[in-house]
Amino acid sequence: MSAALKNSSLYSEDLAPVPLSKRTWHTWNYAALWISMSLCIPTYMLASSLIDGGMNWWQSVLTIFLGNTVVLIPMILNGHAGAKYGIPFPVFVRASFGTRGANIPAMLRAIVACGWFGIQTWIGGFALFQLFRLWIPGLENIPSIFPSSFGLETGPAISFFLFWLLNMYVVYRGVDSIRKLLVFKAFFLPFAALALLFWAVSAGHGLGPILQQPSRLANSTEFFRFFFPALTGMVGFWATLSLNIPDFTRYAINQKAQIRGQIIGLPPSMTLFSFIGVVVTSATTIVYGTTIWDPLVLAGKFDSKVLISFAMIAVAISTLATNIAANIVSPANDFANLAPAKINFRTGGYITGIIGIIIFPWKLIADPSGYIFTWLVGYSSLLGPVGGIMIVDYYFIRRQQLDTDALYDPRGAYSYKNGFNLAALFALIIGIIPNGPGFFVTIKVLQPDSVPGWISQLYNYAWFVGFATSGCLYLVMMNSYRTVVNPNKTNYVTTD
Repeated sequence: MSAALKNSSLYSEDLAPVPLSKRTWHTWNYAALWISMSLCIPTYMLASSLIDGGMNWWQSVLTIFLGNTVVLIPMILNGHAGAKYGIPFPVFVRASFGTRGANIPAMLRAIVACGWFGIQTWIGGFALFQLFRLWIPGLENIPSIFPSSFGLETGPAISFFLFWLLNMYVVYRGVDSIRKLLVFKAFFLPFAALALLFWAVSAGHGLGPILQQPSRLANSTEFFRFFFPALTGMVGFWATLSLNIPDFTRYAINQKAQIRGQIIGLPPSMTLFSFIGVVVTSATTIVYGTTIWDPLVLAGKFDSKVLISFAMIAVAISTLATNIAANIVSPANDFANLAPAKINFRTGGYITGIIGIIIFPWKLIADPSGYIFTWLVGYSSLLGPVGGIMIVDYYFIRRQQLDTDALYDPRGAYSYKNGFNLAALFALIIGIIPNGPGFFVTIKVLQPDSVPGWISQLYNYAWFVGFATSGCLYLVMMNSYRTVVNPNKTNYVTTD
């Protein structure tokens, strides 16, 4: 790469292609990455929310397996560019959206990450609340200081903001301070999951009574009415990573490493941990007579104060580690990429934290319908179109050939018109529109009878509709108007 491009406003050391000497990740590195990311409280809640929605154990596990198998496909396809050229997501997406237009999908992905930051922060804060109220019972009786529309009690709010401040302190200190916590998480969560499984089998008098719990979806019509949006939610769970997976695959020693590692790590680990969530949630129905889909609420019902305290401290620490690694680093860099001279990583982290509060995460996970149908399906309607455009551009327009120098050149082949590829932006908007009416019906902005049924039902397939619509429209527009200048340079380094 020329010295002039290294001085470009589009270049930084963090965004530069990873040299071959530093591409050291093997198959098991990627498998371990996915196992670590899959073993988290939201994965458990994902499975148990399906049980609470009416599915039986095998229907829930099958839905999760299918969803993760589907999302594995764009994960591997988008990961190819990272492994071949050593470039991260914000740089890769410049090829399709333009050198300036790339900020739009980056911001869509960043806002979703802010939402996940808020959800994880709420989970960690609620773990602290469960701990505090054991030793300070009066914490539950503090008078409410928030409007009823907030749906937020004072005690959990205090714990939430304390945990939020802890996250911001880690941002202030830098992400290096989280490495030991990630190691702790990798050891603790599998142990905690197996301990919960043992409790469920013991308290539920064996797996037999647990797995015999029937589905509450009376017939095939009811089942499929719930199944398709649930499947879309499962795909949406990792829709963020299916876009920015090049941030990880840029370190791959070769293509086989990222492909095999993701196949080994993603569907099996998600399915296994989800199965534990299904078993434990089904056991709560037998033991307590009601379905408890939140593991923190369940842990609060145990008798031993010492056991509960240990569990809540461990959950808080592991959640902190996951939050910083998965939900702070990427959006902080995306915000910093908007104005490198004014926004550094620390400032980007603070922006992420503020948005994570105002998204009201406690409402998103208060019940299964909010978690799946509003949050997971909702943001999948935004990210599906981005994924469709990226994959069509890389595989059908460019035939997997990129000019790495031009990706960092404001006047290069990917600058299009003033840095924006209008075809990509138009395809993105058109891909989002079909899911809009169904989303507004779901959040009760529109009445169901105000929208034709078949239109509102498209929302049940939000990721698939957006992916296919934007991808196909983008292909037609790019081929029809020939707005792309196919790069002729071959001065990139590959690992194929």
